Amino acid sequence: MSHGLYRIHPRDLTVIVNTGDDFRLHGLFISPDLDTVLYTLAEWADPVQGWGLQGDTQICAQQLARLGGETWFRLGDLDLATHLFRTQRLSQGATLSQVTEELARAAGLQVRLLPMCDEPVPTQLRLASGWVDFQDYFVRRQHSDPVLECRYQGADQTPPAAGVVEALMAAERIVLAPSNPFLSLQPIFSLRGFETLWGSCSARKVAVSPMIGQAAVKGPLASLLASLGQPVNSLGIARLLQNWIHVLILDEGDAALVPDIEKLGIQAVCIPTLMKTNQDRDRLARVALDV
Repeated sequence: MSHGLYRIHPRDLTVIVNTGDDFRLHGLFISPDLDTVLYTLAEWADPVQGWGLQGDTQICAQQLARLGGETWFRLGDLDLATHLFRTQRLSQGATLSQVTEELARAAGLQVRLLPMCDEPVPTQLRLASGWVDFQDYFVRRQHSDPVLECRYQGADQTPPAAGVVEALMAAERIVLAPSNPFLSLQPIFSLRGFETLWGSCSARKVAVSPMIGQAAVKGPLASLLASLGQPVNSLGIARLLQNWIHVLILDEGDAALVPDIEKLGIQAVCIPTLMKTNQDRDRLARVALDV
């Protein structure tokens, strides 16, 4: 979705990214969501797996496995450069916002790419066995365990990054790309003062549902909706976002949900939402900007 918006309005776009997934591994500071957006907008991303760098290799990870090191989260050889750069700059006193700006500039991007905040705010999930960090749930356990509760450690004490405040107050349109509300959006909404900030924004707020029918476009969203007591469809998404948005774009196959969604005070727009090509992304981006 961000890719489509960037293709249409590269100079007028700010992308604010969840950092609740950030963690340290092998002494490196890793920001998976920021890197995925960076690589995608720079046309560097691996189009098959949807993350990492196209043409990357795993030589370092293979050698690490031979040595008995941790390899449950595999870092590509080219991808390592990003984490090395970020870790070095943070150790030199740069903020995560500054480092992200430097990476975006090095990638030749015109977009303003921002982390939601500059301090660590780790997402944690409660499973039957207890609380675990996000990457433990998502990668090590392959998001196979039912989630009973989510928390965003320290979010209520951490303000949004200064650039986030400026961008939202100046925005003409705010678009929530098709994202997991529990794992990608709520970490941002939970930041200190964010609810007041969001309410102060005059821009029209549009979200694209990450559900088509009872299936998530990607990731564990369907199982999260079920285990956390929400309808496993776009109505569940609408209920979670009803205090945050004016418009929900949902797939044309879910038109039967429109009356229930509009009872929540949300305008519902039905179009094809599955993005397989750049043309699909551009079309959806234009609808999100024009609706």
